[in-house]
Amino acid sequence: MKRSFRYWRVGWLGLALLLFLLLAGYQLGLPGLHYDEAKEAGVNAMELLTGAPVTAFRGATVTLFGTDLPLMVQDYIGALNVYLALPFLAVTGIGVPNLRFLALALGLLALLALERSISEWLALARNQTGPVPISLAGLFAATLLAASPSFVFWQRQGIFVTNATLPATFAALWLTLRWLRTGSPRALWAAAFAAGLALYAKLLAVWVIGPLALLVAGWWLWRRWGKGVTISPTVIPHPQVTLPLLLGAAVAGTIPLLPFLLFNLQTGGTLASVGGNLGQSYYGVDNSAILANLPVRLGQIGTVLRGDQFWYLGGLHANGLAPWLAGVALLVGLLSRAGRRELLPPLLLVALAVSASLFTVSDLFVTHYALLQPLLVGLVGIALAHLYEQTRSWRGPVLLLPVALLVLWLGGDLSASLAYHQDLTRSGGLADHSDATYHLAYHLRYNGLGAPIALDWGLDAPIRYLSEGTVTPIELFGYDSLVAPDSDFAERLAPFLDNPDNVYLLHAPGQEIFAGRREAFFAQARQRGREATLEATFAQRDGQALVELWRLR
Repeated sequence: MKRSFRYWRVGWLGLALLLFLLLAGYQLGLPGLHYDEAKEAGVNAMELLTGAPVTAFRGATVTLFGTDLPLMVQDYIGALNVYLALPFLAVTGIGVPNLRFLALALGLLALLALERSISEWLALARNQTGPVPISLAGLFAATLLAASPSFVFWQRQGIFVTNATLPATFAALWLTLRWLRTGSPRALWAAAFAAGLALYAKLLAVWVIGPLALLVAGWWLWRRWGKGVTISPTVIPHPQVTLPLLLGAAVAGTIPLLPFLLFNLQTGGTLASVGGNLGQSYYGVDNSAILANLPVRLGQIGTVLRGDQFWYLGGLHANGLAPWLAGVALLVGLLSRAGRRELLPPLLLVALAVSASLFTVSDLFVTHYALLQPLLVGLVGIALAHLYEQTRSWRGPVLLLPVALLVLWLGGDLSASLAYHQDLTRSGGLADHSDATYHLAYHLRYNGLGAPIALDWGLDAPIRYLSEGTVTPIELFGYDSLVAPDSDFAERLAPFLDNPDNVYLLHAPGQEIFAGRREAFFAQARQRGREATLEATFAQRDGQALVELWRLR
């Protein structure tokens, strides 16, 4: 490749990364800090930096140099984001944009890993040797992804969707393809390490890592039976598999999973969580109802491409052309033999990942598809590049077809992303994404209310992080049931009711997450002869009440 052409592609990739930073980094403090962002990174990172006792999930820690280090933040989510956030918070301070700097960095790495994965795949599919330059397909995919409202607004709150899985997963994909192409043992060992890191970040990464392993095994066997692929005057053999190679890969893949294994030795939490949700998930999804779950997941593919799931930013906007343009690009790409050779394997990977996503221990959340979106856009990038290479030898307006598809898609994404930002400026975020949480945390902190009683989910972690640990809510609502208090709720609440200094945090009517706690609280207070007084209400910018602060007289 000519040097000037190579620099031109590097410049294009740099502009795509800059576009992402501009779209995702604008007004980074909005929407408000979500519970998952605080719970899965912010609180533990703040505790480690301030020297406060670490409130580890299930109490599972490992002690290093006198410091208790958390192993996991959920049964299936590792503490990777906690440790990645430490340098960002140590340098910039404890705050919301400060925490989201990490998310932006991970988004950039995901874009780069996607480009490398696509370029390496095309080099493998075309039996190319030597260094792999930036491909046109990788540039198309990175550009479309950088402006996508789904990618932009999920990445800016990246801990909310555990976006640490993205660069790790696509690094594993890239390095695995590199091993298949070059036979380098170091590439396979690095791929195994990246795969282990992705799984530690969130077990959900198995949706891609598992099918990838199956496809790689199939590709290796096909090459072995074919006794190498001949490209005059070079022969590219299948990579040699030896016992030392496999042992090295096993060790490399296990190293990042050591905290996960230690956590389960201490608590058995993951096994209990997955085993307890095999039939029906915590939120009531029937995991055996494949035919019922499949349409939901297929519909979410269209949702992710359109980007019309961000109601909590203050409005709904969509790139309605995106699913149609994706369909056209893939259909045209599959018409030729060369296009099928390059598109069918990654299309099969997507199909297998979607099949794996039909099982869940929680719910069929569209946020899960933050992991699959780069794969979907990568497919479109490959199809557009193939279409461009085909039409270069044609004449007439058809030459502009791939460019027109790219411009139309990019224009729709930019329009939706900018419209979301306008809504966000007005709304500050809605419901559990509202910036009302900031006012709540500061009110508690600067009025000396250091131990409020939280009677619903979503309050504890954001308040603790935003108050830098000076306010520690006491959660009493109980996780056993979403629809009603458990039998011990009244017993947990009773010791607090006679102290008039206690304050109680409730979600406003219609905003409850765990139902029935509000009514049970007021009923129990009346039984003890206490009068409930509403002291403060914290609302969205549109006036909708979200959280109430009560005291008993």
